Amino acid sequence: MESTAPVEAGESYDVTIEDTAREGDGIARVSGFVIFVPNTSVGDEVTIKVTKVARKFAFGEVV
Repeated sequence: MESTAPVEAGESYDVTIEDTAREGDGIARVSGFVIFVPNTSVGDEVTIKVTKVARKFAFGEVV
């Protein structure tokens, strides 16, 4: 199945954490696409590496 996500697993992106998820992970967006980033806070400007891409969201980690 073709992914419509604007991000790819293994790629790095410069993002700003805009929100916090219920579980406490930071939320960044790339082209409106949600990426959950653990161990971050709202306002953090970080470079992340995407670790997993799902249909509606992705997971990343700070590099």
